[in-house]
Amino acid sequence: MAVAAGLALLVAFPPYGWWPLAPVGVALLAAATHRRRLRAGAGLGFLTGVALFAPLLAWTNLHTGYLPWVLLSLLQAGYLALLGLATAWVSPLADRIPAVWPALTGVLWVGQEALRDRTPFGGFPWGRLAFSQDGSPLLRLAALGGAPLVTFAVALTGGLLVAGVWWLTRTRRDAPDGRWWAPAAGCAAAVVLLLAGGLLVPVATPRAGDAVTVAIVQGNVPRLGLDFNAQRQAVLDNHVNATIELAGEVAAGTQPRPDLVVWPENSSDIDPLRNPAAGARISAATDAIGVPILVGAVLVGPEQGQVRNAGLLWRPGSGPDLKQLYIKRHPVPFAEYVPLRNIARMVSKQVDRVRSDFVAGTEPGVVRTPAAVLGDVICFEVAYDGLVRDTVVGGAQLLVVQTNNATFDVAEARQQLAMVRLRAVEHGRPALMASTVGVSGFVTPDGRVSDATGFNTRAVVVRQLRLTEGQTLATRVGVLPEVLLAGLAVVALAGAAVLRRRPG
Repeated sequence: MAVAAGLALLVAFPPYGWWPLAPVGVALLAAATHRRRLRAGAGLGFLTGVALFAPLLAWTNLHTGYLPWVLLSLLQAGYLALLGLATAWVSPLADRIPAVWPALTGVLWVGQEALRDRTPFGGFPWGRLAFSQDGSPLLRLAALGGAPLVTFAVALTGGLLVAGVWWLTRTRRDAPDGRWWAPAAGCAAAVVLLLAGGLLVPVATPRAGDAVTVAIVQGNVPRLGLDFNAQRQAVLDNHVNATIELAGEVAAGTQPRPDLVVWPENSSDIDPLRNPAAGARISAATDAIGVPILVGAVLVGPEQGQVRNAGLLWRPGSGPDLKQLYIKRHPVPFAEYVPLRNIARMVSKQVDRVRSDFVAGTEPGVVRTPAAVLGDVICFEVAYDGLVRDTVVGGAQLLVVQTNNATFDVAEARQQLAMVRLRAVEHGRPALMASTVGVSGFVTPDGRVSDATGFNTRAVVVRQLRLTEGQTLATRVGVLPEVLLAGLAVVALAGAAVLRRRPG
């Protein structure tokens, strides 16, 4: 059951997208660990974690070898081992009050994810239950309580499934009056109501603003892999040339004139502020299209041996606007910077591929353009609740995710797009993802994807969006739902401890 739980959870995520199997996976793990010894509960949770994360994160070994993938998968599986242990620990509480078993399952999953999202080195939120629900009615709950509430709803549904089966088998044996099916039917009805309730959650934004036409330029790279950095000039030229071609189509009347152009992360790994030739190429593209371009650039400094991952607004006629500059706030450990480098080198010399450590920015990615206020996050930052919310609180009308998927594959890109869909619903904002190689596309505030591009292709997509303002309930309450649900998990663990101390 533990292995089956991990596999069911796996296929709930893109690229498979069978979201109803996420609650099934939760239910299988809850059943497998119920009434187990603590060590067995941890071991079973670990098996679920390996079955889930090893294939889910397989894209991490495409160009770096097996060791980083294995270590990351085992680390993430360790958190599900803690979940399995916790589920076994609260078994006496579930047995004493069976009606709370579904809620116990929900709050323990939220608590596990809250821990995994933050530790170590800032956490790794990939594979949260909420990110498997991009096609589910439960996605709309993000507008009320963000990703933690969606995770709770998925796990609560799984808890209802396992409790319903448990009641079905128990009452059929013990209830001679013929109403053995009633508790299980109640669980089934609760599942239906939960899913239907998701559909009733309004996702309309408080205020609709002006329309804006945005172009995403997906320039592609000559070769996929880690050596995309060795192709820096070619990648920059791809994005410049695609933008100039778009300008020609606009002049010919075959494409609408955009108000803004978005290039992806790493579209200019040559620092355009220090390299005049690179800056001139970007200026040529900007002047040709006649509107600002949000450029994904790698900037040198601020100190020797340091670099910054930036979203930089480049204006026609005047060039870079250094007042509208976003520096990535959450560089990826062991990929963009190496903590404990000497120790890490003893594990794998692959860490020496990271020659210069990326320095974290300190300000939210609020970029003000003539057309719209952008909420810019870069690559994996879309997985972190607070980084996205900070941009909306700062006034963002359009969420922008600049990413580079050239070192991964289409599965990773589609998993990331699912996160963009959740963020759009969570904050009631239109959103877009701009990738070097795909998948790029636009997302409406109710989570629908438009103009999604293929992978490892060159593409330019232009679309008119309706900007939005105001805040959803999820934006206003921020981290509060997660704090409350994780706090209830702590209360449940303490309550189980009390029961375990009582004799009999």
